[in-house]
Amino acid sequence: MINFHYSRASDVADAVQQIRADPAAKFIAGGTNLLDLMKEDVERPSLLIDITRLPLKTVGETAGGGVRIGALVPNSDFSYHPLIEQRYPVVSSAIRAGASQQLRNMASTGGNLLQRTRCAYFYDTVTPCNKRTPGSGCSAINGINRGHAILGTSEACIATHPSDMCVALLALEATVHVAGPKGERAIAIADFHRLPGDTPQRDTNLDRDEIIIAIELPAQGFAKNYTYLKIRDRLSYAFALVSVAVGLEMDGGTIRQARLALGGVAHKPWRDFAAEAALNGQVASPETFRRAADVLLRDAKGFAHNTFKIELARQAAMRALTQAANGTPQSQSNKKIA
Repeated sequence: MINFHYSRASDVADAVQQIRADPAAKFIAGGTNLLDLMKEDVERPSLLIDITRLPLKTVGETAGGGVRIGALVPNSDFSYHPLIEQRYPVVSSAIRAGASQQLRNMASTGGNLLQRTRCAYFYDTVTPCNKRTPGSGCSAINGINRGHAILGTSEACIATHPSDMCVALLALEATVHVAGPKGERAIAIADFHRLPGDTPQRDTNLDRDEIIIAIELPAQGFAKNYTYLKIRDRLSYAFALVSVAVGLEMDGGTIRQARLALGGVAHKPWRDFAAEAALNGQVASPETFRRAADVLLRDAKGFAHNTFKIELARQAAMRALTQAANGTPQSQSNKKIA
């Protein structure tokens, strides 16, 4: 049994003040990840600060032609909002590919950004894990690592980031807005999550006394030529072995601009500008897609049980690029790969 105190934040400033005062405090909104971590004794907060009544639940257009989504907008509302479905369908598709409808109804947009890895060793408190106990070791490197990272790994950690939504946000170059004791600041989604390095206990560059208040999407949404393809062990609720978010701006059969991001392969959603450069200005063809996939995975490294993910990621990237170029995005209701 974990003993903890409970309080409710009255506004954003109060939420920041409360969490700043207690280094062991945690914010709670939907609780779809935090409560699991508490049940498994991975997280032991001294105080839960309820932020569900903060005014962070709206979706609206920005002056620059983009869309701003409040941090407390449920994933289901985010996915099915008309502005998102029409302008940013890759995000709608990615969210619907993740979790169950019940979880999407509870999970918040800000909470989705802060999901922690589902590595079994991270959840198993009797095994060494550098994310849970820095300096104790990484059990996955020489353990059962079928679902683990093949890109951006370190000797300290080979865990993967679990979010589907964040892969699409990375492809769209979203911005995360946060508030803290020094006021508000904006963090590019590419800089929000971290690779493990020698500090795998830090998942993001969010300071512990800051709170996410919104996500902002730019005007360019790649609404015509896009896809979100998720490869998993079963078609029901499961985390990705490999996922791919693609957005293309096409000029006839030529790719004018490409965005390509991978999930399930690294400690953070993975994007490679060199792979996108290999697509820009090229004819959309199997040869072009293979060259880009080869660039994307040039530094991939497998471990004992997950080497298959390198070729799986290559084939998934090629298939996703084909879907996007053809304007035939992957369906999330009929999950048979198009």
